[in-house]
Amino acid sequence: MSLQSVRAFFAENAPDISVIESPISSATVTLAAEAYGVEPGRIAKTLSLRIGERVILIVASGTSRMDNKKVKAQFGGKPKMLGLEEVAEITGHEVGGVCPFGLKSPLPVYCDVSLKAFDVVVPAAGSTHSAVRITPDRMAELTAAEWVDVCEVRP
Repeated sequence: MSLQSVRAFFAENAPDISVIESPISSATVTLAAEAYGVEPGRIAKTLSLRIGERVILIVASGTSRMDNKKVKAQFGGKPKMLGLEEVAEITGHEVGGVCPFGLKSPLPVYCDVSLKAFDVVVPAAGSTHSAVRITPDRMAELTAAEWVDVCEVRP
């Protein structure tokens, strides 16, 4: 269902962007970098967080790490990662395929500035074997994301 919802999202909103599929799993940043032939930093990982009563998605560079203090300052509460079943239930995407596209229901999306280091990034596309190649600005535009600085980049 999830891969189909992402395909439908792009068909409707950005028909020039194609979902690419890999025969090998891209469920982690390391696997995704290998599957799509890019450096790990270009993998745009989507973090599913609960902050108080709100659920938000933060898309960040694959080599960045969420800074809890920055997140708390930005969103006014302590972030808690959603559990595996919660992620699938809320986003409609399985863990390892979570992305800001084709969501089960609308969620606030935030793009971390760590993505701006790259001309093209590779976020998942709803499954552990699919992704898209997209510019960070286009991803933010298509998902109505706000840019935030809530991660620290690791070498």
